[in-house]
Amino acid sequence: MDRRTVLHGIAGVAAVQAVPQTLVPTEPKPRVALETALGRIVIEVEDKRAPITGANFLRYVDEHRYDGVSFYRAMKAAPGYGFVQGGTDNDRRRVLPPIAHEPTTDTGLSHLDGAISMARFAPGSATGDFFIIVGDLTPYDAGRPNSLDPLGFAAFGRVVEGMELVRQILVAPVSPTLGEGVMRGEMLDPKITITSAHRLP
Repeated sequence: MDRRTVLHGIAGVAAVQAVPQTLVPTEPKPRVALETALGRIVIEVEDKRAPITGANFLRYVDEHRYDGVSFYRAMKAAPGYGFVQGGTDNDRRRVLPPIAHEPTTDTGLSHLDGAISMARFAPGSATGDFFIIVGDLTPYDAGRPNSLDPLGFAAFGRVVEGMELVRQILVAPVSPTLGEGVMRGEMLDPKITITSAHRLP
């Protein structure tokens, strides 16, 4: 191989490296605004990583089933930790059929500060109620040694705006007598109205 061949090869490699790479634009994740009596909370939905749960939440939004509901529960696990729960609250006029459970072991999501997840009883019973995490509560994930439930809960997004309002709801007044079982003493009084829920452009 002579010097000219070597130089030609080097030039060819340089030319390939100089070709600009085509970047495929990533599709933006859906964002939903919860307009509450305290202000706006914006949720970014992981519709690709949690397709079943994300699509369910967006359906409730698109069909206006969250307009006029409320945040009705504040569970304080420790100072600065807990969750606030809202949604249809088993209102038969609003509730859609339950969805399959989508554990965090499948989605790769986690119940970290600001995560939004589906409330449920048994796996596969989630409908239109959700909760937002304050502080890191990874025991709500599936498959962890300290998991509260082996299958965990189905996280499907996170708060990207208005987390200060979520923290405000967590410390809002609760009734000492309302609620059944573990929820007694966790029911907001008064509830925090969600006047509307809608997608953001």
